[in-house]
Amino acid sequence: MVTVGSLLEELARREAVARQRIAEIREQIAALESRLEDEHDRLSRLVITRETVEEILGEAAELAGESMETAELAGGGIDAVGAVPVRPPVLGVATVPPWRPGITAAMLPRAYRGRGRDHGRCRAGVAGWADRGGDGLAG
Repeated sequence: MVTVGSLLEELARREAVARQRIAEIREQIAALESRLEDEHDRLSRLVITRETVEEILGEAAELAGESMETAELAGGGIDAVGAVPVRPPVLGVATVPPWRPGITAAMLPRAYRGRGRDHGRCRAGVAGWADRGGDGLAG
């Protein structure tokens, strides 16, 4: 037979268990809200980064388009050295043309010209510019 006292004790025990579950769920919710806020911040940074890159690439594409028009008007689409057709540059990439007689360091992208001969050789050596006598790498 169940007494009123034992029934009330059982109800109190169940209430305590329910309160404990509620507290645990609230902790989980707080942790999830924190994670959610972190992910919102990360998403915001990624969106801003993407928009900035698109803006930069858009400006570079406009400049490349203007360069192509200028090159085509000036030389009919032909590079003066070696009669090589002018191609649009790859956005965000500075390429170094392979060395051949007659071209100078002035034809290198600015970043590859260097301040001194050794500096220029280090950066442009990959394209065959190193060990070329009188090639103007000291720029």
